[in-house]
Amino acid sequence: MDQSHSEHQDGRRRPERHGGDASARGGEEGRDHGGHGHGEGDHGHGGSGGHGHGGSGGHGHGYGGPPPEHGAVATGHGHLHSHAHAHGPAAPVSRHLRKVIAAVLIPFATAVLAGLVLLWPGGAPEGEGGRTGVGFDRQMEQARVTQVVEVDCRDVNVEQAEADASARGRCQQAEVEVTTGPHVGRKFTEIVTPDATRRLSTGQDVVVAYAPQAPEELQYSVVDVNRTFPMVVLAALFALVVVAIGRLRGLLALVGLVVTFALLVLFILPAILQGSNPLVVAVVGGSAIMLVTMYLCHGFSARTSVAVLGTLISLVLIGLLGSLFIGWASLSGNTDDQTALVHSLYPDIEIRGLLLASVLIGSLGVLDDVTVTQTSAVWELKETDPSASWRRVYASAMRIGRDHIASVVNTLVLAYAGAALPLLLLFSIAEASVGTVATSELVAEEIVRTLVGSIGLVASVPVTTALAALVASAGLGRPDPAPVGGRGRRRRKR
Repeated sequence: MDQSHSEHQDGRRRPERHGGDASARGGEEGRDHGGHGHGEGDHGHGGSGGHGHGGSGGHGHGYGGPPPEHGAVATGHGHLHSHAHAHGPAAPVSRHLRKVIAAVLIPFATAVLAGLVLLWPGGAPEGEGGRTGVGFDRQMEQARVTQVVEVDCRDVNVEQAEADASARGRCQQAEVEVTTGPHVGRKFTEIVTPDATRRLSTGQDVVVAYAPQAPEELQYSVVDVNRTFPMVVLAALFALVVVAIGRLRGLLALVGLVVTFALLVLFILPAILQGSNPLVVAVVGGSAIMLVTMYLCHGFSARTSVAVLGTLISLVLIGLLGSLFIGWASLSGNTDDQTALVHSLYPDIEIRGLLLASVLIGSLGVLDDVTVTQTSAVWELKETDPSASWRRVYASAMRIGRDHIASVVNTLVLAYAGAALPLLLLFSIAEASVGTVATSELVAEEIVRTLVGSIGLVASVPVTTALAALVASAGLGRPDPAPVGGRGRRRRKR
């Protein structure tokens, strides 16, 4: 009794001596509110009303201890270390919630893997009768322009329309040397008319088409320029900027980009060419891309898993709406030369399914951005205010999401408009009403593609936000119960 009273009186005079025990208690209480926190008694002071919180990689504060007695002055703080911030690993959720999320995603991932195995093609099939010599379906070789001279077009038997004054002028006569293929070193002459949009220059590398069935002097013709070097430089600059700014995350994003390209080239395109249903191939391939890239770039966590679920639900919605309105609007999908060429070479390909597949794959990248952003926002809001209800967290995150919706929809519309800019120019000079132009199949296809994708993107915001708010409120920062008697260790003062 005397010793206890003496310590109490001594603590009234020198409260810092009790800071270690109070801080340790504050650290224990702080774990319930701030994640993986622990009190460091040597730096703390006593306090009351225990709670604590902390950001990733930083120090939180834990206030704990019994209420002051007899006016004792015992206030202070102890340090906590928490691992829950946007720049570090996501805060853990309870074991029960991890099991629930796994029960949904593991069967889905298993189904995607089974789809990849069942639909995996043996390679792109050859067209009937070999190469057609049309478009890209012809043999290409590399060549170099060795000489260019200007000549009178009439001297090289090039006829020009008298009425077209803009086309009058001197023609280019280029000597081109083949540098790859079966006829390395062969030279041929290429004539470039004054109205051609592409001009040739001495020393320029070009791409030539080889037609073995044509007469020898007509077997080779220039079809394009060789732009490999500037494209490689641009790709290297892109990778450098991504890694320099994004660091490890940027490097992982580049790896995800390689995986995406590999799945497109090795699975999606060959499987469609072999006659598999384009919609099924797009769903399986797109889901594989989503799983690999999202977990690779954002890590294996409940936060990433919630974003995956939100993306999956939005993709299902886009697929259903796309199928409904493509059929309702009687869109065939055969609206340009490339699609017509594919259909003529491979008649078994379902062109309408190809259109729907393009809608799904085109929306996937933007969906990734939206769902990850919303999930991260919910996690941060919940960590900032652990006592907030899921409704409050949802409402706060939706205010962020509404700003995101406006920019995302505008981005998607402008992306499609930019790709179809030449088409829009043609319709702008046509003497037809806006309604006639908008409901023509060529334009209606792009409108349906844009609006269906935008509906899916907009819907992903409340869906993902609600899922993330429920998961965060139900299990964020609530680790599994410690064994009985495990109250944490206190540091002994020496």
